[in-house]
Amino acid sequence: MTHSPGTSCVGIVPLFSGLSAEEQDEVARHARPISRKRGEAIHRPGDDVSHLLVVHKGRVKISHLSPSGHEQLLRVLEPGDFIGEAAFVTGARPDDWATALADVELCSFDHSELGTLVAQYPDIAVRMLHTVTSRLDAAERLIADLTSADVEARLAGYLIGLPTTHSDGQLVVHLPLAKKDIASLLGTTPETLSRKLAAFTDAGLITVRGSEVVITDPVGLEGAADSTRP
Repeated sequence: MTHSPGTSCVGIVPLFSGLSAEEQDEVARHARPISRKRGEAIHRPGDDVSHLLVVHKGRVKISHLSPSGHEQLLRVLEPGDFIGEAAFVTGARPDDWATALADVELCSFDHSELGTLVAQYPDIAVRMLHTVTSRLDAAERLIADLTSADVEARLAGYLIGLPTTHSDGQLVVHLPLAKKDIASLLGTTPETLSRKLAAFTDAGLITVRGSEVVITDPVGLEGAADSTRP
């Protein structure tokens, strides 16, 4: 498998960005394509995961299902993100679900071949550690928010943290997930999320236009993220 820089899973993933074009070509020869339709499971808790999966196209949600059947969204993988590194390092089987949010294309690297690549190109291991550390930091921040802030603060902080664009002089963010998934990520219910969005709208902080949110009062929204904390 060959690639053009920036177009293949090897070219777009930060894990391999420290390699030269020739080295990326060598890595790409070990990649095997996998595809899943929207809603299909990529792995389930307890599956024997013996490969690293890199998202090439589409998006993947990582979630945990409680014994009562409640789904808690943990994170969403975009093109260039990867999963399966924990099993590579520890041999542990996953305790979460990986599900295609849309039709998704992935590149698979068998763990035995990945071990050879890591030995040949140690920079891969360094970048893998960097990514895992960043995930841990994000998880710790999420835990802190879930335990120390109410829903309004979590929602305000989430909106502030989204990438912004300017349209007709307005500050706009695009909701990257369905509202039910955002509610799961923030540890609340879709009904509560809708009520809080309506409350922010009534307060003049935001205007909701489908999947777009216009932040009409950035200072006020930042205040909501802080002032509602205990």
